[in-house]
Amino acid sequence: MTIFYVMKNDPFMSIGQIAKRTGSNVSAIRFYATENLIPFTRSPSGHRLFHRSVIRRISFILISQNLGYSLQEIKGALDSLPENRTPTKADWERLSKKFSQDIESRIKQLKELQSKLSGCIGCGCLSLKKCELYNAGDYISKNGSGARFLLGDKPDES
Repeated sequence: MTIFYVMKNDPFMSIGQIAKRTGSNVSAIRFYATENLIPFTRSPSGHRLFHRSVIRRISFILISQNLGYSLQEIKGALDSLPENRTPTKADWERLSKKFSQDIESRIKQLKELQSKLSGCIGCGCLSLKKCELYNAGDYISKNGSGARFLLGDKPDES
């Protein structure tokens, strides 16, 4: 039986070490590796080994998931990073700039929703796009408060 030890100065870490450093479950790291979100190699005994730079990739995955990005979107972003070397600060800045622009767009959409939310609640459809079609100017509020369409009121057919 061959025993493989990861040495202190070795740039590669075991899956358990990566899990401990990132606060992730081993099963999650296995999943990320299987889905090609993070690269790995194998030890002579077949165990997965990860370069230390994977810690940043996993951190990016966790933050992105908390922001509501799908794994497919995250994978697309990570695919822009070099595989043959540790990503540089410039690589990460380029990636974060794209996500930052997307987050700004989401914030703008949420602020628009927030400013129109009371009208949407009165209408009941909870869709800003439909509200403009079915209830422009919140005309249905003349019939009373509440989700008027859900209570049976009909859109104006004129």
